[in-house]
Amino acid sequence: MTQAEALNVMKTGASVFLTGEPGSGKTHTVNRYVSYLRACGIEPAITASTGIAATHIHGMTVHAWSGIGIREDLTERDLDQIGQNERVSKRVSRAKVLIVDEVSMLSARTLSMLEAVCRSLRRNGEPFGGLQVILVGDFFQLPPVARRRRDGGAPNLLSDGANDDTGAFAYKSPVWAKLAPVVCYLSEQHRQEDAQFLSLLSAIRSAKVGQVHQEIIESRVITYDDAPEDVPRLFPHNRDVDRINLDELGKVSGKEWVFEMNSRGRENLVAALKRGCLSPERLTLKEDAAVMFTRNAQNGSYVNGSLGRVIGFSPGGYPEVELRGGRVIEAEPDSWKVEDNGRTLAEITQIPLRLAWAITVHKSQGMSLDAAVVDLSGAFEHGQGYVALSRVRTLAGLHLLGWNERALSVHPDALEADATFRAQSDEAAGTFAAIDEEELAAMHYRFIIAMGGGVPREGLAAAEKHAPKRKERSRFARADTLAETLALVLEGQTLVAIAERRGFVVSTVLGHLERLREKGKLPDDALMKVVVAEGISVPGLREMKEAFAATGTHLLRPAFDHLNERFPFEHIRLARILAGVRVPEGAPG
Repeated sequence: MTQAEALNVMKTGASVFLTGEPGSGKTHTVNRYVSYLRACGIEPAITASTGIAATHIHGMTVHAWSGIGIREDLTERDLDQIGQNERVSKRVSRAKVLIVDEVSMLSARTLSMLEAVCRSLRRNGEPFGGLQVILVGDFFQLPPVARRRRDGGAPNLLSDGANDDTGAFAYKSPVWAKLAPVVCYLSEQHRQEDAQFLSLLSAIRSAKVGQVHQEIIESRVITYDDAPEDVPRLFPHNRDVDRINLDELGKVSGKEWVFEMNSRGRENLVAALKRGCLSPERLTLKEDAAVMFTRNAQNGSYVNGSLGRVIGFSPGGYPEVELRGGRVIEAEPDSWKVEDNGRTLAEITQIPLRLAWAITVHKSQGMSLDAAVVDLSGAFEHGQGYVALSRVRTLAGLHLLGWNERALSVHPDALEADATFRAQSDEAAGTFAAIDEEELAAMHYRFIIAMGGGVPREGLAAAEKHAPKRKERSRFARADTLAETLALVLEGQTLVAIAERRGFVVSTVLGHLERLREKGKLPDDALMKVVVAEGISVPGLREMKEAFAATGTHLLRPAFDHLNERFPFEHIRLARILAGVRVPEGAPG
């Protein structure tokens, strides 16, 4: 699937698993989607599995965003505590689109906990509380850190098969199947163009490393003394990296220039940004120091992983870096932020550089390197060698100090799942290719309107094809779509059928029914058409109505629990509409 095809799928509002080989443009594609949403007035919730990944995308870790923190289990008491955190409760309940980057490093158990929090705080029984979820990552890269969960304590809520060790891949969580994301497997390659190198990486990825591939690997093995001095060295372990960088800097003569990191915002979020930032809090440089840029430039002049050498310092006191291609860039301070709903909660500012004589494989994930000296003789984890090798653009830029058999292995579970993901992506590509362009554009439009966004002024001409005439309002154009939903209700369609016809999720359709009811445009006999289509019995309907009187609240969760979870949230919500239970304006659920 191309990047453009994947972007079109995401714009429909479907939940998506965006995957592909390193260099296929996953980050670029999801960034384009974020820009599109923001242009339409929708602020996505941007999260990642690790602090390093979160700093790259100006987001939070999944753990911080959802309030689960370091928990390994989730009990009713935990959910109550999380729900009492006003900041967490507001951001989860108000979210519209949730993006989770580097999902390969998120365990099945953590994904289940995240989903349970979303469902609970949003008072919505659909997977992830009805959010559009964009999962981004590649399961051939570094897997979750495996930890055995502690036994004992209060009963946890994840009794659905997610109770095994925390090292299981996220796609093994039962909530993955319930979400049923559309798989978008990117097929383009934007990092490696070396055919021989690509064949090696493909062989590792498909677990088909043969004699010819081992000979390619051996051809890149060098001795320690022959290692080029002007390229970074990648190691599986962290213990030697800082020592090597400091030792090499000490060999360089000249004045030291020290750059201190500045910060503002909430203390805990600032601390998380500092842990995830590849530039150190105190950056010490000298002329002739080997350096690496630690983020992508807004103007494209460098990327995360661009290598260079400090050739001097500008009159303003900033490092002047000569890239490997000869271009000179003044490295000015840049910022890493934690943003939520368009607001900056925390920010750190530093020169986007780090010493580049050595770096860990883990911290290199997401980088594109012109060259690297790699020591894989101590590789100990599936995918570790693949991540290290795939950072480098060409075979000529790869210098190996050593390797072992584990360095060329990928996780057998990832290998098995990959064939399924590719097949699902091919099927999805065929399905969406068969949709007429105008209908696809209409689906994009309807999703934006349903999420409370609008079409930017420059997109009004195209939008007019898919909506009734209306006056412009402020920066956006909006449309009342209740009449279209009502027409399908009167046809006796099910909730799922209505949602599919409208290009919405079921929770949006139910919201329309509530608004129609409030406006007096949805009489009992019309609403009963949906009840009949859903196959709800009269005794069941009566029991659900009575649950609200018994619990004394408009909220769905207490009614759901009171009914011993025998009815789905969607049916309970229908019963609430029929019962005339008033939902206070602005209240959740």
